[in-house]
Amino acid sequence: MKILFAANRFPYPPYRGDKLKIYNLAKRLCKDHELHLLTFLEEESDLQYLENLDGIFKHIHLVRLGKITSYINVLKGFVGSEPLQSAYFRSSKMFRKVNTLLKEENYDAVHIQHLRMAQYFIEHKEIPRILDLPDAFSLYWMRRTDASSGLRKWFNYKEYKRIKAYEPKLKAFDKVLVCSREDLAWLETQSNLNNVSLLPNGVDAEFFENPTPDYYTNRNKILFTGNMDYAPNIDGVLYFCKEIFPLILEKHPKAQFIIAGQRPVKEILALQSEKVIVTGFVPSLKDWYKEASIVVSPLRFGAGTQNKVLEAMAMGVPIISTNIGFEGLNIFSGEGVIVAMDTVPFAQACIRLLSDAKMRKEVGQVGVGVIRSQFDWNIISNFLIGYCVEVNRMKKQQP
Repeated sequence: MKILFAANRFPYPPYRGDKLKIYNLAKRLCKDHELHLLTFLEEESDLQYLENLDGIFKHIHLVRLGKITSYINVLKGFVGSEPLQSAYFRSSKMFRKVNTLLKEENYDAVHIQHLRMAQYFIEHKEIPRILDLPDAFSLYWMRRTDASSGLRKWFNYKEYKRIKAYEPKLKAFDKVLVCSREDLAWLETQSNLNNVSLLPNGVDAEFFENPTPDYYTNRNKILFTGNMDYAPNIDGVLYFCKEIFPLILEKHPKAQFIIAGQRPVKEILALQSEKVIVTGFVPSLKDWYKEASIVVSPLRFGAGTQNKVLEAMAMGVPIISTNIGFEGLNIFSGEGVIVAMDTVPFAQACIRLLSDAKMRKEVGQVGVGVIRSQFDWNIISNFLIGYCVEVNRMKKQQP
């Protein structure tokens, strides 16, 4: 098939989030399909990575979008009704580029990443279109509103209302994809969408390989990974440090909490101490997973499936998580992840695992099996091709 990937961000380096997903899907699909890439160039420094995408995309189309332009777009967006994150990525150049490409190229399907890119393809009903959402955004912003206060709460609520009003328009796409059953159910019931299917997040099971047998002797390192300028991660880490970690230290005074993630904001940097290590950017999280006794995901808002959970599962590291990021995995508590919803149960779960190497191994090894059977990128990429074939066939059958 000939497929256009329309991404809101340049998909390299593939460290986290949106970039990770596009890169890993395309890396596998390019072996049997002709892939083209259309994306924004926000940083000129990204041009150095073009050679890393050679052999993956036959053609790469870049549209420059400066931050000043994006900020002006957001200011203008306050007087309108569209989601501000869509306004941030609004570009007349991108509209023209999309129109040109769809006239000149005969794509079998277009894979559109993120709500931010929906605006460029929502009217192009002549082409098979798949909109791939990382989560149900209205659910995410509702939870973000509930977890905030003051001016930030007001802003979050306004964005929630904008997205909630916009999501029913996504019926215009041939298919909408989300990564968890929770998000799917939300869009069906709250936005009345009838075109939603699942495309789980994935993990490179070969790279994040199963640890060596003596791995589970580690007992004092608690790890959190993720971009540390991302609101749910910031809130979750602050919550863990202030309320959960002190309870753990009462039973395990030698425990350390490692916060591994790029772009830590000042609130996170201020946590640095003998007991709390803030790494900043690390080129390979795999090394930190090898050192970790347990991984924690104490998120209180957000949606979708968390990469940090999948990577830790692939490595065989047991995870303690709230329901955020867990509900979409379609597994039971204990299958790589132990669910704990409140402060004391969360701390108690951490204490039990830190105290019991056998339990760490049992929980971790079950997680490895789940990843290899359900969440390997090779499996996920096959799902996506199946959806591309489906929407292409649907379009051909339309009168």
